[in-house]
Amino acid sequence: MQKYKKISNHANHDVFFSYFCSMNLNEAIQQTVDALRQGKTILYPTDTIWGLGCDARNRDAVERLYSLKQRDHSKSMIVLVESEEWRVENGEWRAENGERPTTYILPHSEWHDRMHLAVADNIPAADGTLGVRMPKHTFCQEVIRLLGAPLVSTSANLSGRPSPRNYNEIEDELRRRVDFCVPPLPELLSEETRGSRIVKLNADGSTTVIRP
Repeated sequence: MQKYKKISNHANHDVFFSYFCSMNLNEAIQQTVDALRQGKTILYPTDTIWGLGCDARNRDAVERLYSLKQRDHSKSMIVLVESEEWRVENGEWRAENGERPTTYILPHSEWHDRMHLAVADNIPAADGTLGVRMPKHTFCQEVIRLLGAPLVSTSANLSGRPSPRNYNEIEDELRRRVDFCVPPLPELLSEETRGSRIVKLNADGSTTVIRP
């Protein structure tokens, strides 16, 4: 039996938490990748707040994320990509992560034609744009590298409810719904307590700050 099945389904909280804390970083990474490869949804730490995710290529898994989060499809989700020095250049425009984690809303011509990102058709927004972020976060980078695909990321809350600032604020209902929960190991946690900055790249190459 895979270990993540014990984590996601165990009814006894004390045993659950004891097993949770016995995992190390490498085990957490490998079990997360195993779960993603099997089409599972995950609850995991990011470079900002805790997120819900799945393999961005898996349409069925993406649909389950919308369902468990009770999120309308008109509110698209973003993807995390691997490169540590990710940059996109378009004329005089350049996107790069600074001190503040930043998600870039990119037109189809950028994320598909230039970056060649492979994602399920139910992730991009209706206008063809896609939110993309490069997380400066060891766990996320290693999971994406081993999976060989972008990772869906959306805040770990039910639609319409506040985003959790840390693991303890995640609702029990959401933890029960997700297939696999990454343990809150100290080395995985970010100091950020809010979502990322959001910047949109417009068709003319200009940018618009959606969330500072």
